[in-house]
Order: sequence, then structure tokens, then C-alpha cells
Amino acid sequence: MMNWGQFGLQDANSPIMEELIFLSDFVNLVLIFIITFVGFIMVSMLYNTHINKTLLESQMIECIWTVIPAIILIQIAIPSLLLLYMLDESVDSSLSIKVMGHQWYWSYEYTDFWSVSDNTQLEFDAYMIPSNELESQMFRLLDVDNRTVVPFNVHVRMLISSADVLHAWTVPALGVKADAVPGRLNQVKFIAQRPGLFYGQCSEICGANHSFMPIVMESVDSSSFLSWVICMHEE
Repeated sequence: MMNWGQFGLQDANSPIMEELIFLSDFVNLVLIFIITFVGFIMVSMLYNTHINKTLLESQMIECIWTVIPAIILIQIAIPSLLLLYMLDESVDSSLSIKVMGHQWYWSYEYTDFWSVSDNTQLEFDAYMIPSNELESQMFRLLDVDNRTVVPFNVHVRMLISSADVLHAWTVPALGVKADAVPGRLNQVKFIAQRPGLFYGQCSEICGANHSFMPIVMESVDSSSFLSWVICMHEE
């Protein structure tokens, strides 16, 4: 059953996603105003049997319907450009994670954490859980066997690439989406603002099982994150 919440964007969990939602709401408000105004003019002209010739050929009217749309476009362009600069802002990150796309799963490397005992870094693969192995409170086609754990209120950098074909690493609630291109390293940065589970999927048609490589990011506090790192190294 569809509810009204499914017509909008996911709840934001990063400053970038909050700004994206604000921009979307603003643009939709402008569109509603334009559609209402133009629709009113069209309907009034249909039912008006007399049209003023001087009105149709007025230079003032020409100027008005040229200047006003230009002002509206500028009002939309300015916050859009500011948001683009925010997305590309280069800030020192506290945590870096390397993401590799495969057909059809994701692999993760926590390059900042090394095991002293065997001199290896923390890395794992994340496969989708098959439907016959799902447990209660799991989402079909969205849950994975190894979740990507990050601390909230920490600046995280994701380094994204691919081992075979084009993929796209996307988590809508964080407002991040980047292509995973073989031989090329892309990056996205975000700050998770609250704990929770946040889901995403590959957004590039990468093959027959494209819809079976989901992303699950778990945001926890810093102490729980460090405990998880220790447990992963012990395994």
C-alpha cells in the first residue's frame, strides 16, 4: 500500500541532503506558482471573447514576460550553484573508506585501521541476503550480510572505484551518489547526523544482477564504532 510519504524524498541524515530537500521544495513551489498563473491566463483567454489588440502587441508585455522568467531562473540558479560548491568542498576527513564495485556486490576497505597482529587492514565484502535467508525485520533486496558501519557526527570520505564494469554507489538519505568507474577513483564526503540504518542501491545498470547489490550503512556512536572495528579484526 502506498502512503503519502512515498511521494517525497527520504528523511535527510546529512547537511547536504537537507539542503537538497530545501532546494527541491523551493523549486516545486516556484513550479506550482508558474503552472497556476499560466493556467489561469490560458483559461481566461479561452472564455474571453474579446482580446485587446494593443495588449497583444505591447512592448511592455514583451518586457514583462522576458524579465520575470529571467529573475525566477536566477533565483533558482543561485542556490543551485551554492549547493554544487558545497558538494565539492574539500575538507579534511576523519575517516576514509574505500569502496569497490563488483558484479554484483560491494567490497569495503577501512584504510585507517590496521591489525597489529597480522599487519592487515580491515576489509570485507557485502552481499545481498537471499530471500530464503531473510529474518524478521529485514528488507527484501535491501539487506546485506556485512553492513558498512560509520560513526555519526564524523566527517567521512568514501573513495569509490570498480573492479569490472560501471557501478554507482548511492545512499539517498546521505545525499551521496558517485559513479564507480574501473581505473578511476571518485570520492564523496558526508557527515551522518544521527544513528540508524540507511539503505541504498547501485544506480548504474551494470548487468543482469544490477538490482541485487544493495548498500546498508549503519551509523553508530564513536565508541560503538571502535568496538565494531576491534571485533572485525578479531574475526
